[in-house]
This record gives sequence, structure tokens and C-alpha cells, in this order.
Amino acid sequence: MKIFNLVKEIIVADRTALMQAINSARTFGITYQGDIKYAPFKSTDIFIYQGIIEHPAPSALMTPKLLKLSELFGIHYQIVEDEDRILIKAAGAWQELLPINTPNAEYDDTTGDGIAEFSHKELEDIGWHATEFNITYRELSEELEEHAEGILFCIEYEGDNYQFSGLGYVYNLENAGKILFEYCQQKINDLIKNDNDFSKDNLNDDEEEAAKFFKVI
Repeated sequence: MKIFNLVKEIIVADRTALMQAINSARTFGITYQGDIKYAPFKSTDIFIYQGIIEHPAPSALMTPKLLKLSELFGIHYQIVEDEDRILIKAAGAWQELLPINTPNAEYDDTTGDGIAEFSHKELEDIGWHATEFNITYRELSEELEEHAEGILFCIEYEGDNYQFSGLGYVYNLENAGKILFEYCQQKINDLIKNDNDFSKDNLNDDEEEAAKFFKVI
């Protein structure tokens, strides 16, 4: 997986396209790649902004003030206008982005509780059965991050006050399932052969069911 750390990344959007969206009075989004999209959105899109830009109501008593983009987007965004490009840093908006992006993520690693499930049944079935052999969702997500095609969309602050919060997306569900299945199959096979607690004769019903799921017995 590619890591896209909002703390380090600068999103580049086309000025003309962005200004058209701002003035359209329509709900639009800016993807992490800088593309401008309009509702209805695709489930594959990952956004660093989504909404409608509110313009100040006109007043007959005052001359309208032309607001800068940084004022329109608010304090959680850092915006630099560079000729025909708009440069955006969005790490400060992370909490606002979670409800927008979490529903389409394969797994959610944004809480102190860790990863609890996968969103697609194909991967969740693997994760569920793997826990019978103490293979955690954390372990499986790390396997995806190392070997699968996708993106880990996150904020990661390094140093003494380390902080991480991320959402994982896979591009090829079938390939991701194959990676996890083979990983679990090999690990469970090794456990059954080499760990007396998980020897074939000592398996309980749930462990035996899981071993059959992974075609180990």
C-alpha cells in the first residue's frame, strides 16, 4: 500500500476548476489527488474536503468583501494560491474527514481500540476465522499494507508526541483476499505442526472449523 500522510502531503488543485466548484453552490469534493468531484460521489474517492462553500450574505449597507480561499475553507486548512494552482494542506481537518471517508474504507485504524473488522465480507470471513489462532486484525492489516495494492490514508505525527490515525483502502479485493488467505494458511499450518496447544488433536470445534476454512485440515 502507498502511505498518504496528510501531515506531509500538499494537495495541488487546479485554480479554475476549484473556483468553479466554489461558485457553483453545489456540493463538491477535493480528492487527495487534487481532483474536483461533484455529488453524487463514487465509493472509490478519498476526500480532503467535501461540502458547499458558504459565501457571506450580501448587505445593502456594506460593500461586499472578496474573501481569500483560506477564509472560505476555514482554520483547519492551510491554503496557498500559486498562479493557476491551489496548494492545500489538510491535516488539521482530519476529524472532519473521518465521517466522509470511513464508510468506504476497508479498515478503520483511527481509535485507540485498534482494528476491529474488515468492511468486505470476503476479508472479514478471513479475519474472523484467523482470530481462532490468535492472528489479529492488526497483523492482517500490516500484511495488506506490505503486500497489497491500495492506500493508507492517514495522519502521522512523529517524535516524542507520536500520533497515528488512518484508514486503509484496497484496490483489488480479490488479490487482497488471496494475500490474507495464504498468509493465514501458512501460519496456521505451522502452528498445528509445531505448537502443541494447536496440534490437530487439541483443536476445539471453533479452531477446527477455522482450520478447515483455511484448508489446513
